[in-house]
Amino acid sequence: PRALTPVLPLLPLLLCGALCGALRAQPLLLPGTCSFELGTCGYASEHGYGSWRMNDEGHLITVDSAFLDQHQKAVLTSPVLDQPDWSCVRLVYQITGLGSLKLHLRPDSDNFDYLLWTSNQTSDSWLIASVDLPNTTNPYQILLDGQPEHGPGNSVAVFEIHIVPGYCVECNFEEHHLCGYSNTWNPNVNWYVGGTVARESDLPLNDTTEDQRGHYMYVDSVYAKHFQEVAKLTSPMTTVAMDGCLSFYYYRDQERGNIFSVFTRDQLGHYEEIWRPVVYTTAGWTIVSVDIKAPHPLELVFEVAFNSARGGYVAIDDISFSPEFCHTDTEPTFDPAIANCDFENGFCLYHQERAASKEWSRVSVKPNMHRIGDHSTGSGHFLLANTRFSSKPGYVGRLHGPFLPGNHKYCLRFYYLLYGFGKVDGGLVLYIYDENNVAQERVWSLTETTRGVWMKAEFTYMKPMSSKVVFVSICRNFWECGLIAVDDITISVGDCQMTSGSLPGQCDFETGICGYTQDKAGDKADWLRVRGYTPTSYTGPRGDHTNGVGHFLYIEASLMRPGHKARLLTSDLRGSSSPQCLIFHFHMYGSGTGILSVLLRHSNRNQDTLLWRRRGEQSVSWMRAMVDYHCDVRHQIIFEAIRGPTLRSDIAIDDIRFTRGPCEDPGDTISYSGFSEYFNEIEN
Repeated sequence: PRALTPVLPLLPLLLCGALCGALRAQPLLLPGTCSFELGTCGYASEHGYGSWRMNDEGHLITVDSAFLDQHQKAVLTSPVLDQPDWSCVRLVYQITGLGSLKLHLRPDSDNFDYLLWTSNQTSDSWLIASVDLPNTTNPYQILLDGQPEHGPGNSVAVFEIHIVPGYCVECNFEEHHLCGYSNTWNPNVNWYVGGTVARESDLPLNDTTEDQRGHYMYVDSVYAKHFQEVAKLTSPMTTVAMDGCLSFYYYRDQERGNIFSVFTRDQLGHYEEIWRPVVYTTAGWTIVSVDIKAPHPLELVFEVAFNSARGGYVAIDDISFSPEFCHTDTEPTFDPAIANCDFENGFCLYHQERAASKEWSRVSVKPNMHRIGDHSTGSGHFLLANTRFSSKPGYVGRLHGPFLPGNHKYCLRFYYLLYGFGKVDGGLVLYIYDENNVAQERVWSLTETTRGVWMKAEFTYMKPMSSKVVFVSICRNFWECGLIAVDDITISVGDCQMTSGSLPGQCDFETGICGYTQDKAGDKADWLRVRGYTPTSYTGPRGDHTNGVGHFLYIEASLMRPGHKARLLTSDLRGSSSPQCLIFHFHMYGSGTGILSVLLRHSNRNQDTLLWRRRGEQSVSWMRAMVDYHCDVRHQIIFEAIRGPTLRSDIAIDDIRFTRGPCEDPGDTISYSGFSEYFNEIEN
């Protein structure tokens, strides 16, 4: 057997430092790059947190729990960067003991910092992180949030920050950290760095540039001992959506047998093969171009399996990416949001099977104390099946959605609500239909559940052909024909289990209170985080707004006296030169309901400013509030609830988020007084 080419495996290669770097062409480095050799390159510790400290001998910057004092973390802020084109941050770091490191993006003139990457992986050597920075016209800063846990021996260190043009999956393997690509260790077959002066004659003499000092990656079968020995080379995980053309060069020799494939792997560990060669042997470096669509984070996996020690070798080099598809016959990227509908302006692209049919009616409910309104705003439109206009034993009503392309994984989410007292098991069923209007699969069916609260349903589906979702309402007989409502249908590409995470300033209270704080000095009570019913009858919601069975915040009137306040404060917001829009849902039901207010607290003023207020009973529904405001200095938003004269005075809030203003729809500028002759009215 041949002797293995004397090259360095990946792990030792990460530690070879300047010696390896001197042998390789230096990449183009953009502003914001720092090796911390002679200073911090304009990076500085942010006021109000602990401090990052330069190592006495240079080469790294650290935050150690021993020097944090009373602080929980230290934040390192870059100089202002203005890079209009796509770039990649490569971070060499180490977490010792217990702790975490996060990378945030801080756009200019924005209230919030956006989390791009986080790690709590402890290691005894340096690790590599690669984070994409999409093209933008706005200046920005990057922030490193180091948070070692309190206790001896816990620290977070950063060795270098490289910002390079292009995408993080791109690599020519000339940098000592290999662009963050990693080898999955196998005792017998692994990916190695090729292209050193001492080499075998049958491996590629040079890399694709014909530079004798150039490098590439290769895997050789010489030490394969078992059938189907596998070597995997994995790219960094993408951090933003990407669609376009992936290109790379490969060099392949097959003596007895190897299988070479390229896969994508998502966060759930699902593999999808995107390319496999059609020839066993190449005479030289061969370029490959393959289109990929990555709506969610994924990794590229270059995988080679050998049948024996005489399976030859495979080499790759010069991985690149372009946002333009490489093949004209590739289906263009489409937006599945064409299938979204909140029914505020009609049926959108949904239609009933018979044009004159009234099985599905578009209705609205005026705010009242007896009947739930729509899910979107509390006073808007939704669809209702089995109404008095259509409910007759034995009928079936079908609502067809728009066709979506095949070979994509889709996540469908919608909300449903049960009215009345009829039995509804199986009264609403969802099917996937093909282009010939033939049902391919039954994917969801209604079961008896809580009434009087909007419930969220979601499921993932994938079909090889163009398909559509069809909502089928079934009325079997008088006793099995309950009123069923549907609202806020959304379809996105990807698995429902893969969530994009909440945006800064956004909170649905499912995992906590998102950094909000109780005002201990200026009130007499606290907001409580609960799920389900509130304990006092005829007041409070029956479930949360997010999914019907989740968490929300509310004031419990039985624990307060009339006139007592509960105040909830956001974390400090930096302020923005642009207008802001605050959106949230509130619930004010009960004959003794008090006052809910939203206040603005400036950092440089003693008096809070009133932005929005509702007084008295509003509706049995969750209502949406949209509040425009502008503040260009550091500030906080306060949610203040004041208990009314009786125990029926619970007030709740849920699903808070901030967006760039102005608000699209002022929506709720007219407050409901709490009294109306339209208590039970449904409008068509």
